[in-house]
Formats: sequence, structure tokens, C-alpha cells
Amino acid sequence: MHDGTQRSEAITRVEIDGDIATLIFDRPEKRNAMNDALIDALDRFFSSPPEGVNAVILRGEGGHFCSGLDLAEHEHRAPVEGVYHSRNWHRVSEMMEFGGLPVISVLTGAVIGGGLEIAASTHVRIAEPSARFQLPEGRRGIFVGGGATVRIGRILGPDRMREMMLTGRNYGAEEALSLGLAHYSVGEGEGLPLARKLARQIADNAPFSNYLMINALARIGDMSRADGLFAESLAAAMSQTSDGAKEGLRAFLEKREPKFRK
Repeated sequence: MHDGTQRSEAITRVEIDGDIATLIFDRPEKRNAMNDALIDALDRFFSSPPEGVNAVILRGEGGHFCSGLDLAEHEHRAPVEGVYHSRNWHRVSEMMEFGGLPVISVLTGAVIGGGLEIAASTHVRIAEPSARFQLPEGRRGIFVGGGATVRIGRILGPDRMREMMLTGRNYGAEEALSLGLAHYSVGEGEGLPLARKLARQIADNAPFSNYLMINALARIGDMSRADGLFAESLAAAMSQTSDGAKEGLRAFLEKREPKFRK
């Protein structure tokens, strides 16, 4: 990470190519298992992204995205402390989902438990054939605490998520695609190239339009029909009077590609 601390360097690393940042989980010997240091690293990155970055790719080193909670480092916590710990994880996930930066995840190997919760906070999810999606918490005597009941529950529906947790079943890439856990299913080694292509495409969108898509759609999904339609009208009116809309119209009339960023 950019603060140079040893703790962050042992957990993640960042690569920057122009305005695209790639945040890499870097504990391959642990299948990139989660601990507090990983949440802290995500917090630092998304609290203060590198200047000039317009899109982020999230991936895991060594063939696995993230294998969930590192049980070797699991701490026993009193109930109140457990609530605080879960709520901090929620805070970091909300920052990832609604901070305004588009995040594309490349999902390989283990996408398990907390790893799936992190993936569900990203906006575009690309699964390779090795990916395995699982919520095994119920079989370990614990319950999800990183946002799965809301994010994954709304992707799968509570009935299918309940069965997934009760049985500990895992889904492969094609099943994940059909269920909505992934948006793309690609061949081995094709995830990162597609992520880079999509990141370039998304980063070239109008910034305010991206911000509205990231922030408005999920919230409108939580609203009543009438409230959602009203919020849509506000978002449409704001976008249509923005600099991005002006450039988009000029580009259309001049029969050229729009240039939303200088």
C-alpha cells in the first residue's frame, strides 16, 4: 500500500497503469484468507485512492481470490465487540460499493465466505473456470457478518442463500453466472485481460454518470416504486445538465467518440 507500512505490504499490493489501479490480495500461502489487516488495507485504499485513478481492478495472487476468514487468526470476541467488528466491515464494504470508483473483481479459485462478501461489493464480477463460490459459515458454527445477508441475499434471494448456507454447497463459474454472483464467465487466464478492457471502457465514461449509476441504482432498488421513480427523475435531470451530457451530445452531433476526461 501507499503508506509503506509492513503490515499492508504483507497483505496487499497496488499496481497502477495510467488511471487504472489494480489492488491485489497478496497472501497466496493462505489462499488470501481474510483478517483484520486485510480489512484495514481495503479501508486505507478506498478511503484515499491514488490520485488520478478512475477505475479499480481487484484480484488475488496465487490462483485464489479470497478464501474467507483466516480461522488460524480468528479472535474470540464478546458480543458487543463482535457487533463493532462486523459494523466496521460493513463500513468498509459500503465505501467500496458507494465510494464512486468503479471496481471490477477477477474471481479465481476460492471465493469463499468473506471473500464472496467482498466480491459482492464490487460492481463488475468476472469468474474464471477455477472459481468456487461458497458460504460455509453455517458448517463452522458461525454466521455471515460482512454484508452477505444484504448483498448476496439480494442477488440470490433469501431462499437460495439459506440453502447455500445450510448445506455448504459451492457453485462454479457457470452456475455463478446464471445466479448473478458473476457477470462474466471466461476461460482460464482471460479474467484479467477482460477486467482491463472493461476498466478502460468504464473509466472513459462521464464521471458523474458513473457516480450516479454506482450510487443511485442500488438505493432505488431499496425504495418503493413511487419513490424510486422520483429519484430516477432527479438523477436524470442532474445528469442531463452536466458537462458530461454536453460533451456526449457534441460528440454525437460531430460523429466522434466523446472525451469526458481531459
